[in-house]
Amino acid sequence: MHRAENVNAPWLGGFVIGAAAGLVAFAVLVVLGDFDLFPAAAMAAVVATVVGLILGLPWGSAEPAVYLDRSDKASGAGHHAAPAAAVVAEAVVAPAAVMSAPVVAAPVMSAPVGEGPLRLSAPRNGVADNLKELEGVGPAMEKLANELGFYHFDQIAAWTDADVALVDAEMKGFKGRITRDKWVAQARIIVTDGLEAFRERAKTNNY
Repeated sequence: MHRAENVNAPWLGGFVIGAAAGLVAFAVLVVLGDFDLFPAAAMAAVVATVVGLILGLPWGSAEPAVYLDRSDKASGAGHHAAPAAAVVAEAVVAPAAVMSAPVVAAPVMSAPVGEGPLRLSAPRNGVADNLKELEGVGPAMEKLANELGFYHFDQIAAWTDADVALVDAEMKGFKGRITRDKWVAQARIIVTDGLEAFRERAKTNNY
């Protein structure tokens, strides 16, 4: 079973040695110094007190009492047990520093995914454009375009020839329709001139 002791406690052996030194001083004063008993006893008491204090007290230690584990003394380790407060502080500081960093939520809309046209994970403000306004686009094709990340006319208006080829390869069952129906030209008119102007031009296929 482990026991702890205070290594800063006064050393009783030092006071025993001090008492012995006092007796020796008393004998020397009486026998060799021819002192009377009372003065010799007083001086011997002073000597005993001074020697006892010097040897018995833990001088120079301003630290609080440190406790040793007897199992460490027996094994020759001689290590001091870590104060409990230091252990608790070390365990708490690291998690607190990690948790202090702010958490930023990811936006709903995505940036361009890899190479190719801009794709969105959801329509802006939760409302998609009616892509069926484009000639040749019906409900099934609009649904497929949305599934590919295209919800707005300005997305289609920004397509390059390379973008058209890339998206066309993904249009299951509708390949070639983007170019044949002139999606990009129609979308650019809507973005530039507005939906009403586009509808007037669409009456004569003027795009």
